[in-house]
Amino acid sequence: MRRRAAGLAVLAAVVGACTLTAAQVGGKPVSGGNPTPGTAQPDPPNLGDRISLNGCLQPAPKTAAAGSEPIDDNTPSDSRFVLTGGQRVNRVPPGTGQSEIAAKASGGVYRLEGLDSQFSPFVNTRVEISGEIKRAGGDKAPVLLVGFVQKISASCR
Repeated sequence: MRRRAAGLAVLAAVVGACTLTAAQVGGKPVSGGNPTPGTAQPDPPNLGDRISLNGCLQPAPKTAAAGSEPIDDNTPSDSRFVLTGGQRVNRVPPGTGQSEIAAKASGGVYRLEGLDSQFSPFVNTRVEISGEIKRAGGDKAPVLLVGFVQKISASCR
């Protein structure tokens, strides 16, 4: 008798959970691919601008141009972290890194654009990083919009 009562209780719980789930699923379906009305979607990545690098992730040098305004850690920035000793790695699909801007992006230092939480766990470690070159050349280091970071070694040596 107890087994039957326990079985009925389990069955009632399952039916109740399914009913609640079905009731919560309703609503207007999203169409058009933009789930946030009024917010522009980013451009798709340009594979020709994507590169992968190995190097040391470090805090960017402080400059007078940075000002005294508080830094919002949740706003992407290219002024807080750099990759030093950057060397290209060929781990990307064919055709990537072949654009003019990617070809100009050479040298050992790259400014990294992203959120602090994306980089702070990797400060002063050797990493492999991949992303899209946004700006290259001029008197500043090229800017890499980072899509992926992986620690290779616990130190930069």
